[in-house]
Amino acid sequence: MTLNGWIQILVFCGIVILLVKPLGAYMTRVFNGERTPLSPLLVPVERGLYRLAGTHEKEEQHWTSYAFALLLFNLAGFLLLYLLQRFQGLLPFNPAGMNAVGPELSFNTAASFMTNTNWQNYGGESTMSYLVQMAGLTVQNFASAATGIAIAVALIRGFARASARSIGNFWVDMTRTTLYILLPACIILTLVYVYLGVPQTLGAYVTATTLEGAQQTIALGPVASQLAIKMLGTNGGGFFNANSAHPFENPDAISNLIQMVTIFALGAGLTNVFGRMVGNEGQGWAIFATMGVLFVIGVVVTYWAEVAGNPLVHAMGIEGGNMEGKEVRFGIALSSLFAVVTTAASCGAVNAMHGSFTALGGLIPLINMELGEVVVGGVGAGFYGILLFVVLTVFVAGLMVGRTPEYLGKKIEAKEVKMAVLAILCLPTAMLVFTAIAVILPTGVASIGNPGPHGFSEILYAYTSAAANNGSAFGGLTGNTPWYNITIGIAMLMGRFLVIIPALAIAGSLVMKKTVPASAGTFPTDGSLFVGLLCGVILIVGGLTFFPALALGPIAEHLAMISGQTF
Repeated sequence: MTLNGWIQILVFCGIVILLVKPLGAYMTRVFNGERTPLSPLLVPVERGLYRLAGTHEKEEQHWTSYAFALLLFNLAGFLLLYLLQRFQGLLPFNPAGMNAVGPELSFNTAASFMTNTNWQNYGGESTMSYLVQMAGLTVQNFASAATGIAIAVALIRGFARASARSIGNFWVDMTRTTLYILLPACIILTLVYVYLGVPQTLGAYVTATTLEGAQQTIALGPVASQLAIKMLGTNGGGFFNANSAHPFENPDAISNLIQMVTIFALGAGLTNVFGRMVGNEGQGWAIFATMGVLFVIGVVVTYWAEVAGNPLVHAMGIEGGNMEGKEVRFGIALSSLFAVVTTAASCGAVNAMHGSFTALGGLIPLINMELGEVVVGGVGAGFYGILLFVVLTVFVAGLMVGRTPEYLGKKIEAKEVKMAVLAILCLPTAMLVFTAIAVILPTGVASIGNPGPHGFSEILYAYTSAAANNGSAFGGLTGNTPWYNITIGIAMLMGRFLVIIPALAIAGSLVMKKTVPASAGTFPTDGSLFVGLLCGVILIVGGLTFFPALALGPIAEHLAMISGQTF
């Protein structure tokens, strides 16, 4: 590990911390319907959209109506994206003449982008037309990100309001998120990426003659606009197959830094939104500190493992860390940092091949996703995910002191705990059950690119990434088969909606409760003791659930490596 590497990591962390309060303040004003600098321009547009949707900004919904509107909107997005792919060959803006996408792959991709997963069993530049990339994938990047933020804000209202029946209006929350937050930021980011050298064109692919005289087709397209929301919305789906390792998606260290910061920006800002809306910013900072502790641990382990490299390579007289699968322009430090950032958030964009990391280096991205990606997490999804762990933590704290658990003056009772446990358990169910089935079926094993524990890790990583709505891949697994397209698609849907519905049910239950004044026996939830307890609950739940599977994969591979065996 080098001083230069740590400076780069600290610069990233410093920028994220500095963005928390201003982003939190701005987003709070947006969700409260207060005036912002963009209001004179966007309020008429906003109200026009409400009239088209048949709703009003003052109209609010019970949690069941909120959930129904959310499901209906996402179903429409799924069907639209599926049909765009199936009829791609007949639609315009297809200069490369792409044919229709097959039914299983269309299902997988529609489920992927609708759930904010962006798992890609295809190469974007060789499979999807410009129209599908723009009207299908990019639109769903906005819609899925706005959906996640809307759910987080609805859950925050459950804690912030008392003796109420409504948790907001899904159409209003989604519209405001898109108009006031995502679109303005993405317009600016698109221009910045174009300036840095990212293509943004509807022109045809370019044919170039190489130095050897061969003909090479260079894929272009509207890359910058998709890249902007891909990162800000923690979507992760790349225009190109190589994702953010491709020089057209990630030209240099500056674009790399911008991408990592935008992955974390809104998720980190939501912790401050929470503190402001419940009337105690310290509560938001406590959750942010929990995320920070877990993030730093992940970065340290991954960076150390990659710098240590493979002892078998060192025995051959080759010194240095593990550069396999990494871009020279980023190096070990920024590749390790990017891997932890993209899996701590449910982004899935990659600037290096995670399957080429050392066993312990690849272990951390797996653990980040298995914990539910609550270390900042996806926009909205990470925050309502960690609030589920907060409910579980205060329940445990209540058992320890022998009194009814409370959080922000709301009594946490059986219903909230059951819903939180249901949401938390759905992820390991999808991840582990599908993995167990895949490793015993010939059709599942046939797609493995490597034998032994690494091959097991490839399958485990695929279903973990899908259920966690991350979308990154370990590499080496041939995912574009009927089995993996269908089962990974189902895992994505489970990981998204089997968490969303219980989270909204908790919001609906809490919003009706009265606020109980704090007393001498109230457990403080804005200090270091709570941060430590919350970290412990997250790690223990993840450790107890996933350790057997991890022992068969990356841990076994690491032990084999140090004993001289490779796979």
